[in-house]
Amino acid sequence: MGKMDFSALSLFAGCGGSDLGLLDAGVEPIWANEINETACELYSQVVKKAIEHGDVRKITRFKKADILAGCYPCQGYSQGGRRNNGDGINYLYQEFDRALRQVRPLAFIVENVDGMRFSHNEPLLNNQLTRFRLAGYRVSWKVLEAVKYGLAQERRRLFIVGIRSSERKHFVFPQPSHGSDARQQRPRTLRDVIWNLRKAPAGSYCDEPFHWYYLSRNRRRTWSQQAPCIVAHWRHLGLHPDSPQLVKIGRDHWQFKHGGFARRYSYLEAAALQGFPNPHAFRAGSVRQRVRAIGNAVPPPLFGAVARALMAQLQSH
Repeated sequence: MGKMDFSALSLFAGCGGSDLGLLDAGVEPIWANEINETACELYSQVVKKAIEHGDVRKITRFKKADILAGCYPCQGYSQGGRRNNGDGINYLYQEFDRALRQVRPLAFIVENVDGMRFSHNEPLLNNQLTRFRLAGYRVSWKVLEAVKYGLAQERRRLFIVGIRSSERKHFVFPQPSHGSDARQQRPRTLRDVIWNLRKAPAGSYCDEPFHWYYLSRNRRRTWSQQAPCIVAHWRHLGLHPDSPQLVKIGRDHWQFKHGGFARRYSYLEAAALQGFPNPHAFRAGSVRQRVRAIGNAVPPPLFGAVARALMAQLQSH
């Protein structure tokens, strides 16, 4: 890795998915913040950089940097979350806006769940876009599908990217790198990503019984397919492809076609499916805590694709 051309501040950094993406794009994270202690420990192991543990709402002064990155919590927008529009956690974007106005970076990148664009969340999304534009940025947003950018999982995430208005540039999102087009690479599969991790040691995955909610949908994919979205709750992780097939027996009711050993993805497989280059770097905390941090993270290759496009456009004439 050569000299970094841009510097970045990373808010709501989690275990480091966004910052690995920034590093891959030639952006140096010079300061990061996260409120969850275990996520901070994992960040240090995964990104191999220091991170400030604490509540962003208590930070009064931010360092100066070229890029501001943030993946503020999304439970109120998530299809699998609490969906409570009145929850204060839904308004942490105001802290990002506060940092944006104080730092005045050249550009910013925000990542959040696809559910943010749904009609019942529209006022919250529009509030963010309005705030960022009033702060002096030309803002673009788009939902990206992870499988189209080299991930082997069914994951859709919304990105908001802004460039300081004085630059007179409007960000254009990168074209998919993987797909059926002759110019694109073949989409990656479970076999491509986790075949070498399939012999997961006991204790590296949730071994609790498969409860009724788990069996309310088909969470199994074959080796030639992509995993369902990697979630933060270890009991809800997808079914490993070596597990028996699931068959539908009624509305929201699936069961195993035959007997045999069945398990969820291990935390190592979850990390690999999220695109973390070294799943074994996740050593802090319990397996449950690791899965939570991994599932909450932005996939590094997806964030990296957006960051590389931004860097190229900032440097173009």
